[in-house]
Amino acid sequence: MRVLLKSEEYDKVLPRLAAEVIEKENIDKLAIIGIRRRGDYLGIRLKKLIEEKVNIDLPIGAIDINLYRDDLSTLSEFPEIKETDIPFDITGKSILLVDDVLYTGRTIRAALNALFDYGRPKRVSLLVLVDRFGRELPISSNYTGLALNVPEDQYISVRIKELEGEDIVLLKDRN
Repeated sequence: MRVLLKSEEYDKVLPRLAAEVIEKENIDKLAIIGIRRRGDYLGIRLKKLIEEKVNIDLPIGAIDINLYRDDLSTLSEFPEIKETDIPFDITGKSILLVDDVLYTGRTIRAALNALFDYGRPKRVSLLVLVDRFGRELPISSNYTGLALNVPEDQYISVRIKELEGEDIVLLKDRN
C-alpha cells in the first residue's frame, strides 16, 4: 500500500481544480453533478470552493449510475441502488460531472446515459480526483487532480472524510 495523496495535498488539489473550473467554464450556466458514492461529496466541496471565489449559487445534484452499468447481468449480487437527486432542469446547462477515479470509462458512460434521461445539457465536462488510465472507452477528463499509470494488479482507493473520516488516496495491491 502506498499513499498517493494525504489530507494536506487534498486541500491543495481541490482548490486548484476549482480555480481551473472558474477559469475555463461559463459559471453562469454551470451546474455540478457528482457520481454517487464519492463524486457527490467531492462535488459539494467544489461547489463551496467555487462559490467562495465567485458570487453565485451553483445548482448541485447527485446521480446514481447502478441501473446504467453494462455489467449488471454478470454481477453475482445486484448493486445497491441509491437515490439520484437532481433538483433542477439540466437542459441547456453546462454540467460539471464529478467522480473520484477515472479508469476504464465505463462509469462515466453509465453516468452520461443516466444524465441524458434528465434532459439535454448544452455541455458536459468531467472532473476527476484521480485518472489512473486504462481506458476501455474513448472518455477523458477535462479536469484532473492526479494522473498516473496504475498496473492492473493494483487499484486506487479514495477515502473521503464525509464517509471514512479521512481524506487520503491510496494505491493498493489486488488480492
